[in-house]
Amino acid sequence: MFGQFATNMMAAGHDPKAIDIVVISHFHGDHVNGLLNAEGGPAFPNAEVLVPAAEWKFWMDDGEMSRATGDRMTGLFKNNRRVFEAGLKKKVTPYEWGKDVAPGLLAVETVGHTPGHTSYVLSSGSDKVYIQSDVTNHPALFVSNPGWHLMFDQDPQLAEKTRRKVYDMLVADKMRVQGFHYPFPANGYVEKDGNGYRLVPAPWNPVI
Repeated sequence: MFGQFATNMMAAGHDPKAIDIVVISHFHGDHVNGLLNAEGGPAFPNAEVLVPAAEWKFWMDDGEMSRATGDRMTGLFKNNRRVFEAGLKKKVTPYEWGKDVAPGLLAVETVGHTPGHTSYVLSSGSDKVYIQSDVTNHPALFVSNPGWHLMFDQDPQLAEKTRRKVYDMLVADKMRVQGFHYPFPANGYVEKDGNGYRLVPAPWNPVI
């Protein structure tokens, strides 16, 4: 069920007012609309909202907005202005790739899905997990078939190039990966499988 994040967070004992950092990977509605509450104000009033600098530059550029065509792109610009201008009053902190945006959370360039799409490497001691954001969508389709292009990829060819680069790295480094649109348990390891890849789900562990 959609729209239950705030309710579920409160049920888990987390007060939105206690959140001090929110990290955004890219500006699609399913990743930014939750920044606002039902009244259109900040859902996390005491949080610093961190956004990719390249993503912020693109979506806040009036020239880019004027050149947008089609209902989807014009709708995205309109929604992002609603969230970040009307709702948050542009109170965000842009961050750069190749740097930690929070302790142990390295921002990584993975463009194509959007102009500033960002993934992360989360490290704790010797353990690492690659948070791929939307490098792929559902793994049964787009991990297995990295050459398939989804309508949500703004630059399909660049998104595919990024996808193959990321997944070749995950195979070589045997690094755990977590995907925003993966089914439960939403993380695992990637193996090469013919011309594509295969996600091997990790055993469920409530600690990670």
